[in-house]
Amino acid sequence: MTKELCSSCRLPKANLECECCHASQCKKCVQKLPKDSFSFLKTIPRDLTHRLYCASCFETKVAPILESYQSTMARAKEVMVFFKTQSEETRLIRRVEKPLQVSDCVDRDEVIMRLAFLAAENNFNSLVDVVVTSEKVRNEGYQTTKWKGTGVPVQLDPAKYN
Repeated sequence: MTKELCSSCRLPKANLECECCHASQCKKCVQKLPKDSFSFLKTIPRDLTHRLYCASCFETKVAPILESYQSTMARAKEVMVFFKTQSEETRLIRRVEKPLQVSDCVDRDEVIMRLAFLAAENNFNSLVDVVVTSEKVRNEGYQTTKWKGTGVPVQLDPAKYN
């Protein structure tokens, strides 16, 4: 019986493998990516669908995209949100872009965060005319709620609207 060597540390304890390049890895050297790391992206690239990576695959394929995803998420948390009921405050703002839409979310906060992420991804800092609605879905004796929402992305001067 032959023992696999870890491609990183060269110890004979390699019982895992990189799902991208199929290199043998030990438990200490393998890089694990949580399942919901890129949950806000519309389409997840094929290289990011794996869970286990060797150090070189993680650094070349995952780390740059993960860093840009996290910076977009940080900008999304700073997006200003104006609901449709606040139309008096936003009536002079030009709405040039098409509205963003999100559906099939678990709760209201997730809808707002997903809309903000889409706005930040397209380099906008605000959302106006945001409408969030819920729909009750019944499956025989089980009932759940699905949320959806729309909003128009705009670029505003933050000094004027704080």
